[in-house]
Amino acid sequence: MRGYNVFGATRSGKTILVALFLTVGSFYAGSLFGNNEPIYVSQSVLFKFPNKINLTHRVSPLVIPETGMNVCPSKFNEYLPCHNVSYVHQLSLNVSRREELERHCPPLEQRLFCLVPPPKDYKIPLRWPTSRDYVWRSNVNHTHLAQVNGGQSWVQEHGEFWWFPGGGTHFKHGASEYIQRLGGMVTNETGDLSSAGVVQVLDVGCGVASFAAYLLPLGIQTMSLAPNDAHENQIQFALERGVGAMISAVSTKQLPYPSASFEMVHCSRCRVDWHANDGILLKEVHRLLRPNGYFVYTSPPAYRSDKEYPMIWDKLVNLANSMCWKLVSRKVQTAIWMKVENVECLKKNEELKLINLCDVEGALKPSWQVPLRDCVQVSGDTEMRSSSLAERLSKYPETLRNKGISEDEYASDTVFWREQVKQYWRFMSVNETEVRNVMDMNAFIGGFASAMDSYPVWVMNIVPATMDDTLSKVYERGLTGAFHDWCEPFSTYPRTYDLLHANHVISHYQSRGDGCLLEDIMLEMDRMIRPQGFIIIRDEEQVISRIRALAPKYLWEVETHQLENKFKKIETVLFCRKRFWAII
Repeated sequence: MRGYNVFGATRSGKTILVALFLTVGSFYAGSLFGNNEPIYVSQSVLFKFPNKINLTHRVSPLVIPETGMNVCPSKFNEYLPCHNVSYVHQLSLNVSRREELERHCPPLEQRLFCLVPPPKDYKIPLRWPTSRDYVWRSNVNHTHLAQVNGGQSWVQEHGEFWWFPGGGTHFKHGASEYIQRLGGMVTNETGDLSSAGVVQVLDVGCGVASFAAYLLPLGIQTMSLAPNDAHENQIQFALERGVGAMISAVSTKQLPYPSASFEMVHCSRCRVDWHANDGILLKEVHRLLRPNGYFVYTSPPAYRSDKEYPMIWDKLVNLANSMCWKLVSRKVQTAIWMKVENVECLKKNEELKLINLCDVEGALKPSWQVPLRDCVQVSGDTEMRSSSLAERLSKYPETLRNKGISEDEYASDTVFWREQVKQYWRFMSVNETEVRNVMDMNAFIGGFASAMDSYPVWVMNIVPATMDDTLSKVYERGLTGAFHDWCEPFSTYPRTYDLLHANHVISHYQSRGDGCLLEDIMLEMDRMIRPQGFIIIRDEEQVISRIRALAPKYLWEVETHQLENKFKKIETVLFCRKRFWAII
């Protein structure tokens, strides 16, 4: 049995009513739909809260009403600040390069400064692993994908649920069969992707992320991305399922991931013109791949001989050859290249003016809002990585020495976060299945995420672009994440995380001015977190005190607990929980 709060309000901006719901979630043995019995019942009692419904924009100086944060009107329940189509249409962008699909954050005065409401009939998401196959239809009430791609087994209607059969445009018979076929292609039919050394994958144009969901049993971590385009809400579907994903596009800027981070970049009908603009997008794939990593291309040019496809294929082959890649297999509808790190070959092709090699200095910058470079990066990556996720999580990455982090410091950080995570679960006092999507807003070297690995969660590790670049070290541990600047909203839908971990994030931004204030970051936390989700905050005492005072205005419940920090000193840790509220 679970209790949660649902807030309703009049549209006149007067008093918000609060309905306290008691929910019973029953999952019967066998089928989720077995016995034809209800799995969701509720009863409500109304209360009054002072927050008002009022479309409010960010102003300076910032003032939060005495009645609490205003609530945005219902139509803003899927507010995406930096992927707002109406704002993007006002900009002069390079449409031929699909620049409109990238992040474009409006000026501060055009951003909303009110709490984003859930949609009508929103329910607490189904829990993993049930959520891999079923989600509440009312939580993502969009029919376009089911209508257009239902025959390809992306997603189908099933009463009050969406059902994900596990298919995709080029794997209608299921991701498992497709993944098995890819494994055979890269191992000459002697093994699978895991035995081929694939641990971390980037899935470009991921759809509803079934590819990533079915890679998990192989111990393979996937960063899934897709733009906010005609395939409406595909990333929202992915996150609602409990599969790691974010809104992003390969267009004019580098993707927010470190160089040499993935053993595989996957494109299944991803709608990216890799052959265009002298292959600048394929050069970005080269940057992201580790030596001996694979580019998997499942798309019409790999198998069709009509229209313009042969021309596109020839261009792809020439581009791949110029980067010294090796075509290892071409079968059914898929071509797979291997990135062969042959420096002599690359230098020779540069002399032949087939490519330009990137300068070393540019390669060292964090890939956050960095324009794509029309050159081929030589990674210089000679690190021998373990072939399993478990080994990568525990092994000390030797390159940490370059960051001044010794093996002893690494071991101490690992032990510290294991103990902290145990305490976190004790204080949250919830079943492990109630937390699935987790974000560490300041991941450092991934100690928190590594400690969470024994729980049924995945973690989005964020390294702020204004801090020391340690994200590559996070990836070396077999984890995934992205660069971000918390002066801007993150590229995700509202209500997509069950737990946010903010370790000394807010104090870092306090001197950065408007848009980076404590209140701004709290608002973005509220947008990202699901109803009943947790926000754990560690920071300087003045920051903690301020958040504790403001939390009720954001409709958060707050508890304080005392925990040891890395220096064995007691500090106050905030455990905030977002109430379950809605406009009714």
